[in-house]
Amino acid sequence: MKFNNIKDMELENKKVLVRVDYNVPLKKGMVEDDTRLKATIPTINFLLEKNCKIILMSHLGRPKDLLKKGKSLEDAKRELSLRPVADDLSELLGIDVGFVDDCIDVKIPEDKDVVLLENLRLHAEEEKDDMEFAKKLAENGEVYVNDAFGNCHRNHASVSAITKLMPSCAGFLVEKENEQLSRLLNPEKPFVAIVAGAKEDKIGALKILAKKADKILIGGVLANTFLKAKGYGIGSSKFDEETFKVAGEIIKIAGNKLKLPLDVVVADKFSDDANAKNVDAEDMDIEGWMALDIGPKTIESYREELKNAKTVFWAGPLGVFEMQKFCKGTKQIGEFLGSLNATVIVGGGDTAAAINVFELADNITHVSTGGGASLEFIENEGRLPALVALEEAKNSTVL
Repeated sequence: MKFNNIKDMELENKKVLVRVDYNVPLKKGMVEDDTRLKATIPTINFLLEKNCKIILMSHLGRPKDLLKKGKSLEDAKRELSLRPVADDLSELLGIDVGFVDDCIDVKIPEDKDVVLLENLRLHAEEEKDDMEFAKKLAENGEVYVNDAFGNCHRNHASVSAITKLMPSCAGFLVEKENEQLSRLLNPEKPFVAIVAGAKEDKIGALKILAKKADKILIGGVLANTFLKAKGYGIGSSKFDEETFKVAGEIIKIAGNKLKLPLDVVVADKFSDDANAKNVDAEDMDIEGWMALDIGPKTIESYREELKNAKTVFWAGPLGVFEMQKFCKGTKQIGEFLGSLNATVIVGGGDTAAAINVFELADNITHVSTGGGASLEFIENEGRLPALVALEEAKNSTVL
């Protein structure tokens, strides 16, 4: 896609409104994983060099889910405030990042070069792509920069509507994500996809990959789902209902490209101290036992499928990597990917978390900051709503 990047804009001494994706895990009031914060630092530093006043805006969590559970807006604001993120960012940048307790109708502190606004999703209008809300956001700056790739598959006010109101461009992170993920749209062959994890958000991408990839290696809850669709008993293993409904269609499209586990590690409970054993996939129908990782035969089989690949896309951990007893599949396949002479691109989310846990990032071509966004990028041939909005802004905005 063709849109303005940050170097195309007149930025010197401007007030720049930057959409970032700081939807990060918090624990005891502190940021637990600051990968997404670090990913935006090149854009922030570039703007600081241009003597810009930087106003950052982001969402955090799903306040509407808390409201549905009967919590008040004040409760949601306490639990999902971005204030701890401002503190963490201050340490990363080595400067005092200001914090403003709302995102509209606010006075921006004059004595701070970088300011973070409060959680956008505390206003329901954000997720409705509301133009009046976007107008209020736009009052906070003179130029708009989208550096929130993880939210580019959403049609929200802070990434879509706002681009109609002010000069707009992509930050370095969004530009990099677009360039790297575009390599998957016309990949060097052989192209192998590893699709795993527990979420149903992979259905659309799977249908595209079934046509585009040379091999698709399945793991995690997704593997249980496909094994069940093929008539295997899966004991008490978790599977995804939505994917199960279309699994037959995907199996038909993919044919022999689709590779399922030959064996799995099953356990009698979801715990690191569970009793566990390795069984062939055809023998996993054990009442009360659940599959939590791929087994050694599958690891070896998947290595064989991957060894000649020139392009690999990996979305979803192959087992419960957070538990020592069930991390081997994810860790060993991740290490093997790092040894390949290939372009290896990792879809964000839990897969990116696994890459960090096992310190594999240095040998991976690109680790995306957007799990759902990277999948929808493939599904929609790169035309994510926020990227389309930036492209339209390039054609209509006078710089």
